[in-house]
Amino acid sequence: MKSFDAIVIGAGQAGPFLAARMIEKGMKVALIERKFLGGTCVNAGCMPTKTLVASARAAHVARNGATYGVTIPGEIAIDMKVVRARAETVTMNARNGLIGWFAGMDGMTVIYGHARFEGPKTVSVNGETLTAPRIFLNVGARPVIPDLPGVNEIDYLTSTSIIDLDTLPRHLAVIGGSYIGLEFAQMYRRFGAEVSVIEHGPKLASREDEDISDAIADVLRSEGIDIHTGASEIAFSKSSDGITVATDSARIDASHVLIATGRKPNTDDLGLDAAGVITDGRGFITIDDKLATNVDGIWALGDCNGHGAFTHTSYNDFEIAAANLLDGDDRKLSSRILAYALYIDPPLGRVGMTEKQARASGHKILISTRPMSRVGRANERGETKGFMKVIADAETKKILGAAILGIEGDEVIHGIIDAMNAGTTYPALQWSVPIHPTVSELIPTLLGDLKPV
Repeated sequence: MKSFDAIVIGAGQAGPFLAARMIEKGMKVALIERKFLGGTCVNAGCMPTKTLVASARAAHVARNGATYGVTIPGEIAIDMKVVRARAETVTMNARNGLIGWFAGMDGMTVIYGHARFEGPKTVSVNGETLTAPRIFLNVGARPVIPDLPGVNEIDYLTSTSIIDLDTLPRHLAVIGGSYIGLEFAQMYRRFGAEVSVIEHGPKLASREDEDISDAIADVLRSEGIDIHTGASEIAFSKSSDGITVATDSARIDASHVLIATGRKPNTDDLGLDAAGVITDGRGFITIDDKLATNVDGIWALGDCNGHGAFTHTSYNDFEIAAANLLDGDDRKLSSRILAYALYIDPPLGRVGMTEKQARASGHKILISTRPMSRVGRANERGETKGFMKVIADAETKKILGAAILGIEGDEVIHGIIDAMNAGTTYPALQWSVPIHPTVSELIPTLLGDLKPV
């Protein structure tokens, strides 16, 4: 049995950085990863997909160059092998960077293999048993495949496998109208494929307010994406030249099917029962406000704990754990103000409550909206789709939430994220003097138009 001061299972965004901090404190750490260093973000999430989004945007800008007085002779062609290779290069650079970083750390032992608990303080991997007083689970999540008629009879794609595609689909059917599915839908439409989105619910991006959801649908439809919501019955069958996707109201002749109906935690094969670790009904590890499980000495970080399925929330889990365990701090998960983005183009930046949530919470709320068509930067760039929206508490003057669907919305939202984390009231933010011409300069104007509802 090999002994360590800590064992980290999973090399996503939280685990490696926590391991590095512990090594700085003189600890001996084992980092176990069953596949690739970097987790979902580096290998199958943010880095490769946003690289693909960039390629798709380049194609879109080139096709629309004439609007800006830029004429490109001939048809805009897409080399999917080059597109894929570029995304792979970005991934490999990041992964190899981690390999090199870890190799230079005294006290770090990187083990590739499948870890399972043998008890609350012991883990087996590759036929060896490891023990440590502290064990951190950072095992991430994977695509979930719903039990739909015919799904096991077709060759479907997931958000992981589609990244390896180096040919252009004739017609891509995307099952699931949420964040992952919508990003791939617009991406492949811009590459030149016909695209249909099939969503079981009544609207796309169901977490969002109805006005945001409708605006997202308008953006996608304007680029020629076929959207089917309220699809109560979805079934698949092979056809002579691809796959037939049948719903209660449509029949789609697809060449490829992407199933993007959510993700589930990688907790079902860790032997959690042997350690006594409790999970909820969906398999997420149950944790307290400081990321500790019900078993003393075991913590769960990142996607597997069900408290945010984003790279930045996973990294914040590392920050909370490191501050509390290594720096004598008292940081809590409940203090986090959730923010995220949807990387269609234009992107959606979101923070805090939606309007629906704010109304349900009992706050006396103020709301302001402003179309991007009234933003100078958006008009100058010729990208006027979308709108800004902010929600505030009429009594405390604190901002409760905001959504910016529009050009650079994923960056502009940070002005509001920072204000909310600092506890700044919206009247104070109104007096800032932003730079012109930017999208962010409209935040004080947006706040000045807050009205009761």
